[in-house]
Amino acid sequence: MKKYTNIHKLSDNRFLNLFHLDALTDSGRSFDYFFVSRRKADQIRLITQDSAAEGVVIYPVLKEDPEKIVMIRQYRYPIGAYLYELPAGLIDAGETPEAAAVREMKEETGLCFEVYTDGDAAYRRPFFMGAGFTDESSNTVYGYASGTVSRDDMEDTESIQVLIVDKEEARRILREEKLSIRAAYLLMNFLHADKNAPFAFLE
Repeated sequence: MKKYTNIHKLSDNRFLNLFHLDALTDSGRSFDYFFVSRRKADQIRLITQDSAAEGVVIYPVLKEDPEKIVMIRQYRYPIGAYLYELPAGLIDAGETPEAAAVREMKEETGLCFEVYTDGDAAYRRPFFMGAGFTDESSNTVYGYASGTVSRDDMEDTESIQVLIVDKEEARRILREEKLSIRAAYLLMNFLHADKNAPFAFLE
């Protein structure tokens, strides 16, 4: 059922744009609806109806100690505060989610990332982020992090602190800190993971 009569693109930015819908209720009454998208106007999901992800979130267990996970603490302008998150980023044109995860991990933390490919593929397919205001979807990429933390490849627009978090600290973060919902749910899996089989929850 088509529940709009027209789409208007209201901004022209590189990474994110505002759209206005002449939307329709179930009874046919018209009203204004606004949303944002990372896609070009002719590729927004309202038109294409696809689920291909725009970005990735990374679940990076420390290879030398699977009882620890790599997190970041990043300043987020919309809330004017630092938010605890997992490394994440956008998928470049022609890039797979796995390749994007390896690249983003290096850029944000300086660490190498080895993708875990076993387990049920259902847990790695794209899921929507916040469909009340955006059509964006994201893949989760699981794997092992190794190497030395570095800021050499970090962009100047990103204010990021890299954290190596054990389970006690993960519990504290969940109780006390500002935290992205993606990181929160994935930390819950981390807290119940076996160090000898850290990705068993994907089976």
